[in-house]
Amino acid sequence: MTRVCLFSEDRALQSLLSSALGKEFEVFLVSNVDQIEPALSAQECDVVLLDLNSHHLLVRERIGFAQDHLGTAVPWVILADDGLRRRAEELVSLGAYGYCRRPPSIRDLRTMLRRAHESAALKQQLETVQERMALPVSCDRIIGSSQQMQQVYRLVRCVADLNVSVLVTGQSGTGKELVARAIHNLGSRASRPFVAVPCGAIPETLIEAELFGHEKGAYTGTVGSRAGFFEQAGDGTVFLDEIGELSLMTQVKLLRVLQEREFSRLGGNKLIPLKARLVFATNRNLAEMVAKSKFREDLYYRINVVKIETPSLQDHPEDIPQIASHFLRTYAQMYRKNVERFEPEAMAVLQEHSWPGNVRELENLVQRALVLAEGNTIRVADLPQNLRKEEAMALNAGMPAGSFEQQIHDFKIRLATEAIREMRGNKTLAARSLHISRAYLHRLVRVAEAGGFEADSQGMVTE
Repeated sequence: MTRVCLFSEDRALQSLLSSALGKEFEVFLVSNVDQIEPALSAQECDVVLLDLNSHHLLVRERIGFAQDHLGTAVPWVILADDGLRRRAEELVSLGAYGYCRRPPSIRDLRTMLRRAHESAALKQQLETVQERMALPVSCDRIIGSSQQMQQVYRLVRCVADLNVSVLVTGQSGTGKELVARAIHNLGSRASRPFVAVPCGAIPETLIEAELFGHEKGAYTGTVGSRAGFFEQAGDGTVFLDEIGELSLMTQVKLLRVLQEREFSRLGGNKLIPLKARLVFATNRNLAEMVAKSKFREDLYYRINVVKIETPSLQDHPEDIPQIASHFLRTYAQMYRKNVERFEPEAMAVLQEHSWPGNVRELENLVQRALVLAEGNTIRVADLPQNLRKEEAMALNAGMPAGSFEQQIHDFKIRLATEAIREMRGNKTLAARSLHISRAYLHRLVRVAEAGGFEADSQGMVTE
């Protein structure tokens, strides 16, 4: 319940608002400064509603008092008729949350009071974010200790307890749903439902019914009413995966739900409050889709309050041993096989692969290798043939001198060496400048250092 402190001398207004705003709001009247200051200091109210139209107190005095108290943790909403509009706008410019015309639209006033309360709650929660940042980093079931993954962990922990929209981006297979689940599990909603919605897998004709639910007879074939995903989640978390696959029409309806924080079932008129927090994910470039009018700009900014980008596996190959070992332990127990480790050569092959399928591809490969392994160690021979071919090509020093293949190979190494030198030893930037994976660049460097090409080793010192 939102506690509203009405700063006014109009008792009739208090009676009107108490009944019209509904059970979600508790309205109590304060008519002088001596009463409101203790209420503010003791945080006995969630929002102050300042009535500038009181007949018995001077507007100038009210303006002065409000200016002196706008810096409190309690947000202020201004209520004034058109004659006092400039004064109300002055207070908004000084820090008041918003301004409503008098007589107020109850729907608009209810929305503004609710948002003012939510905004103040977010600000209070943000005060603890710096403390969380200093804590040791761990993040649910997500694995990896690289700098890129540490940044993901920090962002997850920062937003876990904030009811703010989060957009998780990254290539397929990088663990976007794991990030969404970590946000849910590490926050205060952990005991509530987590509902994952694969937007791209639901037909366009059914997506609205799945999200919002439907009443009996809402469309052909419905035999009863059904709660949608938003309703099923309650005050838990809804994870909308592949958000870029929604049609423009569905985007419009989703935007309205996010703005109003309420929805209704198809075929029904009852408004249902949206209590769940929303996390979105996509492997598409939504900014480019906005530029091409394939994704609504207003919805993009609504969902992209905090953005968390999951790195591709080739950008943090140092995490591959830890991730691969985790999958090995998991599936060895599942398949009841006594396979405990990777031989060093096999792990080196895994670290040098480009991994276009990212962590999902690595998981699949570990399962396959585990099934084929005969002893307690996964060897190079247990890996797929395409990975063994990559290793053989990278280390092949037996090309005929001066052959066409050797010249091309040497030219690639020369390009890699020059790119590393130009990027002052930063191999990640060098790989991006050549439009190749960092793993492939590492293989070229490795051949050069083994004598495949007379390279300047000074350009190959740092990551």
